[in-house]
Amino acid sequence: MVFELRQQVKLSQQLVMTPQLQQAIKLLQLSRLELLDTIRQEMEENPALDEAQESAAEESLITEPEAAPEESAPDKEVTVEERLTAEIDWSNYIDEYNTPGRMQYEGEEKDAPQYEAFIAPRKSLSDHLLWQFLMTGPDPEEERVASALIGSLTPQGYLDAPLSDLAAMSGATEEKVAAVLRLMKTFDPAGVFASDLPECLLLQTQRLGIDDPLVRQIIRRHLNHLENRNYKAIARAERVELIDVISAMEVIRGLDPRPGSPFSDDSPQYITPDIYVYKMEDGFVIMLNDDGMPRLRINPFYQSSMCRDGVLTAGAKEYIQEKLRSASWLIKSIQQRQKTIYRVMESILKFQREFFEKGIAHLRPMVLRDVAQDIEMHESTISRVTTNKYAFTPQGIFELKYFFNSSINRVHGEAMASASVQQRIRQIIEGENPKTPFSDVQISEILKENNIDIARRTVAKYREIMRILPANKRKQY
Repeated sequence: MVFELRQQVKLSQQLVMTPQLQQAIKLLQLSRLELLDTIRQEMEENPALDEAQESAAEESLITEPEAAPEESAPDKEVTVEERLTAEIDWSNYIDEYNTPGRMQYEGEEKDAPQYEAFIAPRKSLSDHLLWQFLMTGPDPEEERVASALIGSLTPQGYLDAPLSDLAAMSGATEEKVAAVLRLMKTFDPAGVFASDLPECLLLQTQRLGIDDPLVRQIIRRHLNHLENRNYKAIARAERVELIDVISAMEVIRGLDPRPGSPFSDDSPQYITPDIYVYKMEDGFVIMLNDDGMPRLRINPFYQSSMCRDGVLTAGAKEYIQEKLRSASWLIKSIQQRQKTIYRVMESILKFQREFFEKGIAHLRPMVLRDVAQDIEMHESTISRVTTNKYAFTPQGIFELKYFFNSSINRVHGEAMASASVQQRIRQIIEGENPKTPFSDVQISEILKENNIDIARRTVAKYREIMRILPANKRKQY
């Protein structure tokens, strides 16, 4: 066997993910808030990255030459004459200077804050319950038990721990824990410290003074039938009339199954659109949302320091060069991201112009390939651009993914978007008779009469996507 070494020239093509390309791809799929966090983190870590401050032009102070002092005139005797004429209206004078009003003192700040604009902090469920318990004048042992009970509550207000564990945490007996628990079950909000849903609802009926035995029996035994709106099964089991079950159901509907939710700290997250699309007289205008976005630049101090010979060491010069390159890549990547988002939105506007003018019913079926071919980009790039990006349109705020829908065939004519079909199903259900709601089969037949060919299972799938109950649960007696 003979081994030998040979050299062979081979030409190949492969994709190399450079650091610049990796950073551009990463920034492209970030949402607006994530991009702001990335920029702030980069500004903290990279001293060569700076925020450009918009400085207003300073106004020059023009000072006039002082007037030449006049020649001093000879001193004259100054006399003060006070004359009271009869033309003064003394009644108005007294009323004017004696009217009560707000007095401005010398030490009072003129730019004091507006106290009406202050917002009081929201009280948590733990603070609300602890305040009620301290009003009872407890001893130290009861305070430890109450602290263990409050700490074991779920955000909905349910007690999620057995008495034995609570007794071990507080160092008290189970009888003491049970006594404190009975007291705290009477606190506001009604139903708190319950172990399950039936006990929570029963505590609320006790607080409200509801003595209807049918209401209590339904809560204890028939919550599953109540959830499925199977009122006839409840009437047969309790041997009562259907109208009595409906009346009891209306009472139970007024109870709160999650008494601790009003004290939740979860604040709503409002959507900030990345793009604004405005309707003008001769068409639409696309504007990128740059509010709060810092204007980045290269720090001029570090940039000029590279031009000085003999000032920096080799290690410092290499460090500054690396930071300058990183800052330059970030600025270019952000600019490229904004341009790509604008081009994608411009293409979407071209394909979905009827939607922007007339509404959701005129949304056309469209896939990522359509936009990718239009702006000559890859589908993966379009997918990254449309992820977690929102657009403000004349029809409302929509995610960019919303404009890409599958097609639904019609009996006659061209296909329509699935989102338009969902909107049509919602309109049909909103216009139905609550006593006799439409089934999925009936909705499918109504859509076929409106030139929309859709199967029953597709109607059920779209109804579940829109979180609409089936016909048997939408029925109202």
